[in-house]
Amino acid sequence: MATASSQASLLLQKQLRDLAKHPVDGFSAGLVDDSNVFEWQVTIIGPPETLYDGGYFNAIMSFPQNYPNSPPTVRFTSEMWHPNVYPDGRVCISILHPPGDDPNGYELASERWTPVHTVESIVLSIISMLSSPNDESPANIEMTNHPIPVFS
Repeated sequence: MATASSQASLLLQKQLRDLAKHPVDGFSAGLVDDSNVFEWQVTIIGPPETLYDGGYFNAIMSFPQNYPNSPPTVRFTSEMWHPNVYPDGRVCISILHPPGDDPNGYELASERWTPVHTVESIVLSIISMLSSPNDESPANIEMTNHPIPVFS
């Protein structure tokens, strides 16, 4: 019987092969280190007609050993000023929250993580987040108070 970790590894290898065969507009993804299928480097191209238009934003996706039963974490390594990105770069969107009911009652279970999500669907959700911030549930409080960065 395969362990959860080896099943997760096989699934991630398949998703990596699928993305290599069928690239998706708007991002590229690959392993940080060929020996670790649980750490991915993602580059997102800033969506057109947004503040991020034309930019390239790097992030790390870290998958748990029990993927796809639990979501990965996604953290921008590029500087990112967005209401749904914590100051340390972690992305805060519903589909990356653990499955089931929200203990705080803000999200429906159907909005949270489900094992049907793939690297592609996660990154496309992040691109959508860049285009349409959710300021009802900010991760970066400072960002919602000062939506345009001020550089001195």
